[in-house]
Amino acid sequence: MSRPSFDPRQVPVVAVDTHLPRVAVERLTPAWLRQVFQAPPPWTPELRAEPRWVDGPARSAAVLVPLVWREGPQVLLTQRPLHLPTHGGQVAFPGGKLDPADGGDPVRCALREAAEEVGMPPAWVEPLGALPTYSTGSGFDITPVVALVRPEGTWRPDPREVDEVFEVPLAHLMDPRHHRHHELVLGDVRRRWLSMPYDDGGTERFIWGATAGMLRNLYRFLLAASAAMMPP
Repeated sequence: MSRPSFDPRQVPVVAVDTHLPRVAVERLTPAWLRQVFQAPPPWTPELRAEPRWVDGPARSAAVLVPLVWREGPQVLLTQRPLHLPTHGGQVAFPGGKLDPADGGDPVRCALREAAEEVGMPPAWVEPLGALPTYSTGSGFDITPVVALVRPEGTWRPDPREVDEVFEVPLAHLMDPRHHRHHELVLGDVRRRWLSMPYDDGGTERFIWGATAGMLRNLYRFLLAASAAMMPP
């Protein structure tokens, strides 16, 4: 099966979720986030899998979803180089395939990859928990590991794997007015995905596909937690 070829920025927007409530990020605290990951509320992930465009068994992978605590929580993301064989040029979380040294542990994998890709020492990171696995069209079963990050220095991206490191306010990503739905039929496969563009000082960060799907699940999780548990 061949890799689909299209420019996601050129695919029309078919819906924007202006009818959904936002997560009140300004009320979130690290203590509350620890609590909701320790005792998760009942909730249903919205996006779990993309149409596959590769054959063979899925490969296990993990990404770190870093909530960088500054004046307000920020989500750290990377811009991948164009030359990479999978998801080149896309916005992504730090992460990659599970190695034998990870012992099958997604948290260990996510921490290792974040250290390698962006120079995020594990000492800065407090893993909170994992969201449900997300299966990509490129054949990866990805475990998103959500973590609090309190940086004590600057990021040091590895140019072989990362073109840029940037941060997006969590409030922007947890506001469904910024969640845009796209749809495209390629061959006989109907493909649907989300995008969450962000204006980073005049540079458009086009967050879409698997990264946007995992962020949408984080939105659903935090919205359910806000409704089901004590206020932050």
